[in-house]
Amino acid sequence: MRKMILGNNWDPFLNDEFKRPYFKELATFLKMEYEHKKIYPPKLDVFSTFYYTDLNDVKVVIIGQDPYHQPHQAHGMCFSVRPKVKIPPSLINIYRELQDDLGCYIPNNGYLLSWAKQGVLMLNAILTVEDSRPLSHRNKGWEIFTDHVLGLLNQQDRPIVYLLWGKPAQNKANIITNPQHLLLKAPHPSPLSAYQGFFGSRHFSKTNKYLIDHGLLAINWQIENIYV
Repeated sequence: MRKMILGNNWDPFLNDEFKRPYFKELATFLKMEYEHKKIYPPKLDVFSTFYYTDLNDVKVVIIGQDPYHQPHQAHGMCFSVRPKVKIPPSLINIYRELQDDLGCYIPNNGYLLSWAKQGVLMLNAILTVEDSRPLSHRNKGWEIFTDHVLGLLNQQDRPIVYLLWGKPAQNKANIITNPQHLLLKAPHPSPLSAYQGFFGSRHFSKTNKYLIDHGLLAINWQIENIYV
């Protein structure tokens, strides 16, 4: 893995991780996967969540499972898809909860970049996946990497809110021990589990209340319509 240059405060951390034995093994695995299979997201997008949300700006962390596994969907931020890409069912359910919780309208796109620019780090537990094979890159080293990401965030001396939706995300909860940080847990927004407690969780208003109570700006969760 070549040296990462994002031009922000993630660079020292990422470049240190790339030197670790586990990551060198992961990089070797990924090289073969990208050469011989359809892997998502594109190589240039794997670390894009760190580009759009600087370490020093993180106020909220959303943890997903692994990237969308169909063409043109994944671009490095969990739950997000680029403009013109059909909104996936889990994100539709996130929008429905936002509508019920904060009155946000359901937009015509699933591009969550505006969240990232406000300090919402959208991090999958596993950062790559093979076409049509969810969790195909499980236990290859990404879980160690994202554990280290959360460990670094846990050291940040400021309020941070973590939205842990589903068991894979909630399995990371033991890493977060900082008393300034808030953990909010709910079932995954997938159609298979959203009715088991994701709907009605009100995580978005709870997040904003916590941020405001600690002197920080609330997140504007409304994703605007895009007309192109």
